[in-house]
Amino acid sequence: MILSDQLILKEIDAGTIVIEPFKRECLGTNSYDVHLGKHLACYKSRELDAKKHNEIDHFEIPKDGFVLQPNTLYLGVTLEYTETHKHVPFLEGKSSTGRLGIDIHATAGKGDVGFCNTWTLEISATQPVKIYAGMPIGQLIYFVVEGDVETMYNTKSDAKYNNKTTKPVESMMWKNQF
Repeated sequence: MILSDQLILKEIDAGTIVIEPFKRECLGTNSYDVHLGKHLACYKSRELDAKKHNEIDHFEIPKDGFVLQPNTLYLGVTLEYTETHKHVPFLEGKSSTGRLGIDIHATAGKGDVGFCNTWTLEISATQPVKIYAGMPIGQLIYFVVEGDVETMYNTKSDAKYNNKTTKPVESMMWKNQF
């Protein structure tokens, strides 16, 4: 079950969903619109290695925008910090974003119960397109979880994306054993 606008507001009042900053006009029928933060990052190397720490360069989106180029992976971040203590959050691109040829995540659209942070976006574009800090970039949808959660994400000792940040975070795949 996906939460409706009224249920999202009820859960915000209860403290089980946190969105900062929260703007009532961003609340949709069954979602909440999130915006692109001012920080982007790109990997330093064009060839990535899943077993190595692939470093990134951070930069700010200029006031007059930044043109995304095809065949480049950009890491972005949501302006909004979120916490979800009782539901599974899903981040999806807005249809207006998709119609500009922008994908906001390669595979990481689902959060975990207990995720408390900004969202790192895996941004790609099908053709050159100019983006701006603060533009609507996606929407959060909240799903009900059936059953008790044994270990919340924010209490997992091996959670790789628990450090609070306002900048995009690179892949931590290299921390896995394989």
